[in-house]
Amino acid sequence: MDWDKLRVFHAVVNAGSFTKATKTLHISQSAISRQVNIIEAELGSPLFKRLSRGIILTEEGEALNETVKSVFTKLSATQAAIEDLKNNPRGHIRVATSLAFGTMWLAPRVQEFLDQYPETQVSFLLKDEEVDLNMREADIGITALPSKGADIINTEPVPYRFRIYASRSYLEKYGVPQKPEDLDHHRLIVFGNEMPHLDHNLDWLLQVGAQKTRIPYLVISNGQAIYEAARSGIGIAALHKYMVGNDPEMVEILPDLPKTTVYRYITYPSHLASLKRIQVLTEFLLRKMREEEF
Repeated sequence: MDWDKLRVFHAVVNAGSFTKATKTLHISQSAISRQVNIIEAELGSPLFKRLSRGIILTEEGEALNETVKSVFTKLSATQAAIEDLKNNPRGHIRVATSLAFGTMWLAPRVQEFLDQYPETQVSFLLKDEEVDLNMREADIGITALPSKGADIINTEPVPYRFRIYASRSYLEKYGVPQKPEDLDHHRLIVFGNEMPHLDHNLDWLLQVGAQKTRIPYLVISNGQAIYEAARSGIGIAALHKYMVGNDPEMVEILPDLPKTTVYRYITYPSHLASLKRIQVLTEFLLRKMREEEF
């Protein structure tokens, strides 16, 4: 017994006759009769008593009708819920991004989104490994590389520039580099290369203006930890402006040096694209990224 036959049965019951059901189903009366006859043959019981004035359900027909009516009621409610999700921003959104970006950029800005869309709930999955959106680990990803897969949508990338920072205490102790080659003689904190999926110029600080091979003073595989290490006075680091903010302890050095740029993509599965909550959060994130000076 397939869906089409149950749909025909449901229409006949609601119409009260085979003739009237033709107007709802837009098929001939004989076609309707054949579908009902097939159901009756499969169940081994008659579903209708044919009367001169129309039809009435048999006891077996009543039992089937109760089940079919319940199914159609649930389907109708589900359809309404889906339409509601398409038209109204509400529901849970899981966002995956790196630990540093989630902690230092995303978390301080999400309250504005929640205030604007109070019927949404947001949770963060913060880790530096790739997240498989196709396996529903998250609904939206903010990534350094575009996600692969025919069913994944990637937004246009937003550029982020690296800047060179050191703490005031470090500069007072070791001096302020005046030109790129001066970095040869300073303690450099760099990002580890343990995560090859991050296609960044993570060793930029070891190369820019180098007159000799630079050996990093400290290697850390987390952006927030690099910021904290630089702030404590350990050395000089390449950081994004959103990490440093207006921290009075941190000083940008060599500001005229050509910056190296990395990118952020917002990605999500195509089957979520019609949901209003996904649309508004994606628009919010892109707007916040683009309006800031990186």
